Amino acid sequence: MDFQADIIDRVIKNAIQVMENSKYQMFEILDTARTELITLNQELQSVLKETAETIEKVDQLEMNYRRSRIRLTEVSRDFVRYSEEDIKQAYEKATQLQLDVMIFREKEMYLKARRDDLQKRAKSVEASVERAETIGSQMGVVLEYLSGELGQVTRIIESAKNRQFIGLKIILAQEEERKRISREIHDGPAQLLAHLVLRTEIVERMIAKQEFKMVQDEIVDLKKQVRSSLEEMRKVIFNLRPMALDDLGLIPTLRKYVQDFEEKTKIRSLFETRGKEHRLSSAMEAAIYRLIQEALTNTAKHAYPTYVLVEITYQAQLVKIVVQDNGLGFKPELFQQKSKDHGHFGLIGMRERVELLEGRMEIESAENQGTKIVIHIPTNVEKGKE
Repeated sequence: MDFQADIIDRVIKNAIQVMENSKYQMFEILDTARTELITLNQELQSVLKETAETIEKVDQLEMNYRRSRIRLTEVSRDFVRYSEEDIKQAYEKATQLQLDVMIFREKEMYLKARRDDLQKRAKSVEASVERAETIGSQMGVVLEYLSGELGQVTRIIESAKNRQFIGLKIILAQEEERKRISREIHDGPAQLLAHLVLRTEIVERMIAKQEFKMVQDEIVDLKKQVRSSLEEMRKVIFNLRPMALDDLGLIPTLRKYVQDFEEKTKIRSLFETRGKEHRLSSAMEAAIYRLIQEALTNTAKHAYPTYVLVEITYQAQLVKIVVQDNGLGFKPELFQQKSKDHGHFGLIGMRERVELLEGRMEIESAENQGTKIVIHIPTNVEKGKE
């Protein structure tokens, strides 16, 4: 066994070295892609600005050209008031403006084509950056996992394979959560704010042209956009940590979450409390909130129920949590086997959290008869262990 452990140790070290080299190469690729993306975005902003200016120029030239045509018609008809020189000048001016219009229209078409090309390239490079970030993140997770304590490799292989899997999944879940939050901010509030900047520039142009009615309409729309941005930011903040948990406590926050869960999933949901409610430590309330959140998420994702019950009972030194549904259910004896196939990773993660709180979790389920999860968490856990 010692010989096997040495071989495993050597293989892991070699793998770590290869991964380290690959990680640095990936970082170089990522850095190059980011630099290219910045350059493309800068060029795109310049082209957008020049396109807007050219469009405005074309509009002005077309207006001047129409006026020159009217002027040419006017002097051509009245030989008494206007001389041959006046007619010649009017004709030359109209011809020159017509030529200018054609030139700037060509420029406008070129800039629009250039703009579209830059947008496609920027989008492609941005997708490459995201893929490189994902690969780099996954490589970092694997390196962090492989670079851990290697002295216990034999014991881990023999007695804690499931914990290895859970540990890696937790780290991956953390990285995915960070990436999700980053994408939420990028695709939501950041995009809305960028859109607001463009809209304010339009308002500035309208004010300059004294189109006050259009300015008023645009400001009304801007207010809607600002409210939408604020709502998106509040959603991101709430997903990170519900502020109501600290301000109002566990029960009001859970009651609101269950209500929102029902509205979102269309699953009839009931929330009940028993015993005398009292505030727990911040960490304990957050842990209980996340457990119920995970339980309801699993229920909606896998069980397809029409009804779910969440019940919290306060006892002297214990909090009892019950989450029950009338969904598909499963065979508890196959729970461990299915968890290895990623079928019930959420329940495995919940059990790990409960054990960290020195509690216990029981699962009652049968096929087509729903599932009942009962969790007992002691509230007198030492702060360090909590």
